[in-house]
Amino acid sequence: MTLTPRLLLLLTAPSLLWAGNAVLGRLMVGHVPPMTLNLLRWVLTVLILLPLARDALRPWSRIRKRWGYLLVIGVLGAGLYNSLQYLALVTSTPINVTLVASSLPVWSLAVGALFFGERPSRRQVLGAALGLAAVVVVLSHGSLEVLRTVRFVPGDLYMLGAVIGWSFYSWLLVKPPAHMRGTQRPDWNWAGFLLIQGLFGLAGSSLFFTLEHAIGTHPIDWSLPVLAGLLYAAVGASIVAYRCWGLAVAEGGPTLAALFYNMTPLVAALLSSALLGEAPKLYHALALLLLFGGIVVSTRQARRSP
Repeated sequence: MTLTPRLLLLLTAPSLLWAGNAVLGRLMVGHVPPMTLNLLRWVLTVLILLPLARDALRPWSRIRKRWGYLLVIGVLGAGLYNSLQYLALVTSTPINVTLVASSLPVWSLAVGALFFGERPSRRQVLGAALGLAAVVVVLSHGSLEVLRTVRFVPGDLYMLGAVIGWSFYSWLLVKPPAHMRGTQRPDWNWAGFLLIQGLFGLAGSSLFFTLEHAIGTHPIDWSLPVLAGLLYAAVGASIVAYRCWGLAVAEGGPTLAALFYNMTPLVAALLSSALLGEAPKLYHALALLLLFGGIVVSTRQARRSP
């Protein structure tokens, strides 16, 4: 496999867009409750996609026959991950959340080996280990003393749960069941497939929204910035990013895509510093070096692979 300019663009675009989404989630704290934010994001995404892809919903029998698979990827991709990420940003920062999410290559390798029969190469394991080391560095603030007493804040744990779910989502995209492969797969284009995922994802998002309001939360503080943020989340972080991610996973594989996801903390750090006044620390720089080291190690292997 060759790392072409097209594949490089597909691998990097989601990271850039999702870094902006992480900062957006932090900016929305106090203005829009996290589960409400995710539900509104996907309602708007579905409404935008409907005129482009409504033919994918007919005949409904094609969806009904595959409802189990579509429900799982919809809930994992649109419901669980985004809900947990926005919830994580209530108690954590965009830098920390995206760096914790950089353990994705580790979980991607583990899920691939345990559930999809994919044996990782040594270079893939080394790249994932460097990514995990970066997570340890940021959680410990680069200090052995802090590492001995490190405690996860709720946001870190929520993000770990989101990352594990996303690993399953990515592998299910590249290794779907038989009825979603070859000639048995319906002729859905990318917009139709994302629309269907969004519709099923709304089931999970609606459940989280209901639980949030049952527990009690603040009302939405409507304003032009809030509306602009919702539009960015729906178009940039959903439609464009998910389209690029699906193509990147199909062409480069889940593990390589997961390693490029590690660019997200760098962009999140720059945006956080500019917009939130949350300047990156020295240990963030060390973590980023480890992340990029993991990318270099793994992509060298990818170039040599048949």
